[in-house]
Amino acid sequence: MKKFLSGLLVSILLLAGVWSTPLGRALLLDGGDRIARLFGLVSRQEAAGPTIPATLAARLEAARLDPRNGVHLRIFKEERLVEVWIADGDIHRLFESHPICRFSGDLRPKLREGDGQSPEGFFTAGSAALNPNSAHFLSFDLGFPHAGDRAKGRTGSLLMVHGGCLSVGCYAMTDAGIARIYPLVQASIRAGHPVPVHAFPFRMTPQRLEAARTSPWIGEWRKLAEGWSLFEQSHRPPEVSFCGTETVFERRAGCVDASGRRI
Repeated sequence: MKKFLSGLLVSILLLAGVWSTPLGRALLLDGGDRIARLFGLVSRQEAAGPTIPATLAARLEAARLDPRNGVHLRIFKEERLVEVWIADGDIHRLFESHPICRFSGDLRPKLREGDGQSPEGFFTAGSAALNPNSAHFLSFDLGFPHAGDRAKGRTGSLLMVHGGCLSVGCYAMTDAGIARIYPLVQASIRAGHPVPVHAFPFRMTPQRLEAARTSPWIGEWRKLAEGWSLFEQSHRPPEVSFCGTETVFERRAGCVDASGRRI
């Protein structure tokens, strides 16, 4: 028994060590995803079907949350995490967090097609974003470049949150991960609530921003931090408008809203 417990402890410590590195984490997630596919543990038809999968519906019921009231996603590159928030009255509550298997590039915005970067910024996923027949199991498009990105001359296409563990500018969540996120996003959009997806380089705390003060992207990150702080304070996704290259957190006449409509 002692030998078994010692071996188990060593295995746990080894797994913890592997999980602590981005590459090790991706390998473990990818391995789990392959096993899930092999044994048919995830179903595209169920995840993208007309109703929420039963196990997910049970979790929602236990949390007393309904994605038809609105969903908000927050992506954090450095933490390699996607948070799923669901509207509950006037605020949003955190429902689940999912590990990102892989994203492309490093901590900086996407500038042009083919630069190998996953985007940062304030995006909105509407009905046209959903792709239940994706080559990556399931996916939804972030909508990069948005109006503010285009005003800066930034280019790119088909930047998504999707299944699998391979990323070429996207956020790859594994099939199992996207199978939990996609039904919630779909339910929100079908109920008439486009989903704000806010992608950050890291948690935008004053301390982390101070540590990044010498980065050439600190100006953009401070603007991202404004939106992050507004949500932290209110737990309501802020209004986002793009006025040329400027991002503002209000509906301003003459600007373009996060869904791409002229205000």
